[in-house]
Amino acid sequence: MENMLEKRFRLLIRCPDKVGIVSAVSAFISDRGGWLLEANYHADQSAGQFFMRHDIKADQMQISIEAFKREFEALAQAFDMTWWVTDASQPKKVVIFASLASHCLVDLLHKKVSGDLNCEIVAVISNHDKLRKHVEWSGIDFHHIPFSSESKDKSYTQIEEFLSQYQVDLLVLARFMQIIPEHLCDQYKNRIINIHHSFLPSFIGANPYQKAYDRGVKLIGATSHYVTTQLDEGPIIEQDVIRVSHRDNKDDMVRLGKDVEVQVLSRGVRYHLEDRILTYGNKTVILE
Repeated sequence: MENMLEKRFRLLIRCPDKVGIVSAVSAFISDRGGWLLEANYHADQSAGQFFMRHDIKADQMQISIEAFKREFEALAQAFDMTWWVTDASQPKKVVIFASLASHCLVDLLHKKVSGDLNCEIVAVISNHDKLRKHVEWSGIDFHHIPFSSESKDKSYTQIEEFLSQYQVDLLVLARFMQIIPEHLCDQYKNRIINIHHSFLPSFIGANPYQKAYDRGVKLIGATSHYVTTQLDEGPIIEQDVIRVSHRDNKDDMVRLGKDVEVQVLSRGVRYHLEDRILTYGNKTVILE
């Protein structure tokens, strides 16, 4: 866990790769009394893009984060940067969506309660009431919003009304198993994380374990990715696999896959909460 008693800023940058970016940004920070606790870089030579993440100890900086934004803009324009800076002392607000499966949800709740995820889980929304006891045990509000083929539009209207009450930073689909409307995908671009129970791009859509079993694969996996209007096609954040064999039936694959899903989703969520993800095109750079 990070020491959240410190005043800390996180600065993320994507820009065309050229000489002088690192020295210019470092000088900007040091001239204002900032201290680099962590610095990560990546240059994609084929795309001509440069990526940067700075974790800045800001106790000695005599400017607010708003002033930082204003003063950094001239430098950002000079290097044609896409950038943002966040206050690491302010936990991000998260809403989790779940359905019937409990494993991913319960893992995230446990990590939050135990202090392993630095965030504020505002609420859990589910189209079934089955998981209420797990959520309320954690001291988090549970909202049951039923879905049916005739009422999905009405259900999503209720969800949007709820979300509008908060400045939500991240939506997490913990095996929610519902397709998110296009306008919500656009509104929360790169702020909705889904866990898909296959190693994308293999077995997109429903019943991936059955498809994997029918295909006779020797590896099954899971993928956390940002949600877009194209089903299971969004930028991939994290993936992992586990080996299976001809001895494993479909139920065995489901059981084994749950462990992978839990790990892949929690890592993807953590990367987002710690501002470690930069997207370009349909790809991500994870600055660990």
